[in-house]
Amino acid sequence: MAENILETVRLLLVSREPAGLRPLWAVAEANAWHLETAASGWEAMERLQAGVAPHMLLLDLPRGDADGLHILRWLRRLRPELHVMVLSHGEDGARRNEALRLGADDVLERPVAEEQMEFRIRRCLSVSRNPAPAEIMSENVEALGEQESFLGSGPLMQKLRAQAELLAQADVPVLIAGEQGSGKDTVARLIHKYSIRSGFKFLKVNCAALPGDLLEAELFGSRDEMSGPGPRTGKFEAGQKGTVLLDEITEMADGLQARLLGVLQEQHFERSGGGPISAGARILASTSANLERALAENKLREDLYYRLSAFTVHVPPLRQRKEEINVLLRYFMHKLAQHYGLPPREFPATVLEACQRYSWPGNLRQLEAFTKRYLATGDHNLSLDELELDSAENGDPGQGTRRAAPAAARARGEEGAEDAGPRSLKSLIHSVKCEAEQNAIRAALEKTGWNRKAASRLLKVSYRTLLYKIEQYRMNASEPFFEPLPAERYPVPAGGVKGNGKAS
Repeated sequence: MAENILETVRLLLVSREPAGLRPLWAVAEANAWHLETAASGWEAMERLQAGVAPHMLLLDLPRGDADGLHILRWLRRLRPELHVMVLSHGEDGARRNEALRLGADDVLERPVAEEQMEFRIRRCLSVSRNPAPAEIMSENVEALGEQESFLGSGPLMQKLRAQAELLAQADVPVLIAGEQGSGKDTVARLIHKYSIRSGFKFLKVNCAALPGDLLEAELFGSRDEMSGPGPRTGKFEAGQKGTVLLDEITEMADGLQARLLGVLQEQHFERSGGGPISAGARILASTSANLERALAENKLREDLYYRLSAFTVHVPPLRQRKEEINVLLRYFMHKLAQHYGLPPREFPATVLEACQRYSWPGNLRQLEAFTKRYLATGDHNLSLDELELDSAENGDPGQGTRRAAPAAARARGEEGAEDAGPRSLKSLIHSVKCEAEQNAIRAALEKTGWNRKAASRLLKVSYRTLLYKIEQYRMNASEPFFEPLPAERYPVPAGGVKGNGKAS
């Protein structure tokens, strides 16, 4: 920042007790600098997004604060040009080093004199701020476990990532809203990872997958004959000090919502036949429902909604962040190729263009499944036909342009162009059949705790047939999507899952 602009310096102080920093206020008044305050990193983020950006942000870290540096990660990605000074205490030497590592221009120890405060501010502002290091700016992928990552290369997802980092500091419930397949579960895991609870369990409960009694036992535990000699531990008790995600919260029965509200208010609950149990887990909730409609139809209690929605995060659908589609396609391709031990395939320009035009009603889940099929077949005409057919069924006005792609391929004499239509229909039927089988088998396995014999009885198929299908679809308890092995290795028995277990 040039010296001749120093008279119009704009400062933003992030502090819980801004009045206690009298030297800073005195320096600002003496130099006619404009000084604003924000009580939290969340408020500062909103200021930076909405208003005129300050020349410097001063981050006041309270003594013993373990999470105050989260905002620095966000600033260095989204505001690399902004000068940042951290105010800390002398005994927090470790945090001083961490602040400098994360990109702070300077760290000033309290108490501080006016002359030193002014000198250090002027010194920082007189040096042009270089963009953030390449390794920080290129941090588009945040690993959340062996099989899951958060990818945010566009502005909407970068902002969402910043919100998750800041929400991780506030140990309060968060409501995550968004369409199915948009990545709500991933955002919840991101909040957990950035929080001080990241060293403890992250547990997810799908409220739509279990009836009321089973869901209540899943959350609060139970004491019955089915659970054995001792009580069955519920997720709230098992997730002590960790995070519990309640997925599709609007599918929870009203009586159970009332009990959940009591847990949020009292931080404990009682299990039948036992005393009070502490509910120390942080609760996150997600929904793909329209919240206004859910409230109007009494599918979500108003008192529970207001308790959960103090902080609400909206995950944008894929059609609103199409600039990320090509990046996501490459990411899914390399991830899936590595998982299945196959060489990754390149997407032709025609497929990439079609993917950009397509609306992706299934969001990330549909995009990953599309990538998986292309990895397995390598037939770009089939991929184009798949997008065209789905667009036609959903009334996409752009289907006419895509319909010309297979015809153009046939005109060029490309291999496989002549039978693209029939193969596409056969592939579609096979895909629908396999997907229905997979969903039925997975639902039975999850309901029985992956007890395969119990699942075979539930599905009314032989144990041998179920084992065959589990191997055919490469199923395991931690993977939500499956890809059938080549048909020549595992011929599909006539009638699908039904049968006596004798594979032909």
